[in-house]
Amino acid sequence: MKFFYGWRIVAAGGALQFLQSLLLNQAFGVYLAVLVEDRGWSKTSIAAAAALKSTEVAFLGPVLGWAVDHFGAQGIVRVGIITFGIGFMLLSQIETLMHFYGAFVVIALGSSMFSNSIVGVAIIHWFERRRARALSALQAGSAIGGLFVFIVAASIQTYGWRATAFGSGVIAILAGWPLARMIRSRPGDYGETVDGVPPAPRDDTRPATVAVQDGLSTREALRTSAFWLIALGHAFALLAVSAVNVHAVTHIKEGLGYTLAVATLAFTMVTVGQFFGVALGWFIGDRYQKRLVAAACMLMHSGGLLMLTYATSFTVIVLAALIHGVAWGLRGPFMQAMRADYFGRNSIGMIIGLSSMIVVFGNIAGPILAGAFADWTGNYRMGFTVLAVMAGLGSLFFLMAKPPKQIPLR
Repeated sequence: MKFFYGWRIVAAGGALQFLQSLLLNQAFGVYLAVLVEDRGWSKTSIAAAAALKSTEVAFLGPVLGWAVDHFGAQGIVRVGIITFGIGFMLLSQIETLMHFYGAFVVIALGSSMFSNSIVGVAIIHWFERRRARALSALQAGSAIGGLFVFIVAASIQTYGWRATAFGSGVIAILAGWPLARMIRSRPGDYGETVDGVPPAPRDDTRPATVAVQDGLSTREALRTSAFWLIALGHAFALLAVSAVNVHAVTHIKEGLGYTLAVATLAFTMVTVGQFFGVALGWFIGDRYQKRLVAAACMLMHSGGLLMLTYATSFTVIVLAALIHGVAWGLRGPFMQAMRADYFGRNSIGMIIGLSSMIVVFGNIAGPILAGAFADWTGNYRMGFTVLAVMAGLGSLFFLMAKPPKQIPLR
C-alpha cells in the first residue's frame, strides 16, 4: 500500500514547529530574564518585542493567507526558514533596544512564514476525516521543542546569549531547509487525493447547502457569527498563553524565589503538559464537538494561571504548568480544525489570516499587561490574576460558536 504523503508533510511541519518552539517561542522567556539582567532594560520594554512580533504577524496574516491560497505553502515556508535564521544572527549583534526590536521584526517575519497557520493550511488541504488528528500531530512539534528549552538556557549560561542566538540562526537554516522542501500544498497537484483515499461518489440527492466540500468564500465566512466568536475565544486564550510564555520564567525566578535553572525546569513542565494535551487531541479531536472541548480548555488555562500566580511550593508550580500545558496542547490544534470544519478549504488561508488580526490582541495584551503590572506593583500577581479571569470568561465565546448552517459539524 502506498504511504500517504500527507503524513510526511505532518512530520516535516512538526519538525519545523519543533525548531521554532525550541529556538524562539519557548526560549523567549529565557532571553527576557537574561536581557533584563544583562542590559538593564525593563520587563515591559522587552515584552514589547513579543507584542511587536504579534502585531507584524497580524498584519501579514491576510497577505500570507491570500498567498498560500493562491500559490501554495512550499515557497513561503522556504523563504521563511532562511529569514528566521538571519534574524537570529542579527539578534546576536544588537547593542540597543532599537536594534533588539529590529532583529525581532526579521525573526517574526521568518517565523510567521513557516508557522502553524501556514503549514496548517497545507495540512487542511491534505486531510479531512483525520484533520484534527493531523493538526494535533503538527502541534506535537511545538510541545516537544519546549521540552528541550533547557538546552537554550544552558547554552546561554555557558556561552552567553549572543553566541546562542547566532548558533540558533545557523541551526535553523541547516536543519530547516530540507524540512521546508518536504512541504506540499495540495494533493491534486501531486497525483494524490484528500486523506489518500479515492473520492466518494457524488450524491446528487443531498441538498446543495450541505455539500460544501470546498467551503465558504472569505466574504461568506465573515458574515457568520462563528468566525468572530472563534477569533475572540482564540484571542482570550492567548492572553494567558502569551503571558506565560514571556513572563513565567521571570515570575518563578523573581516572584517565587527560585534560580534561573529551576525556573526554566518548571517552565518545561508547560511543554510536558502540552505534549500530553496534543496526544489527547490525537484521540478525541475528530470524535467530539471541538467548541465544547475548547471551552473546557479555557477554564483549564484560567485555573492553571491562578495556581502559578499564587503557588506556595514547587509541586504547585509543576501542577499549574501541567494544567496550562494540557489545555494549550489540546486546544491549539482545534483552532484551525474548527475553522476548516466550519468554513471549508476554499479560502481557509485568507480566513485564518483575517482571524489573526483579531487573535493578535491576545498575543499583544497578555505580555504587555503582565509586564506593566509587574513594573507597577513589583510582582506579577495582579496582572496574572486579571489575565486568568479573562481567559475563564473567554470560554463563553466557544460555547456560543455554533457551526454555520451551510456546513455540517464534524
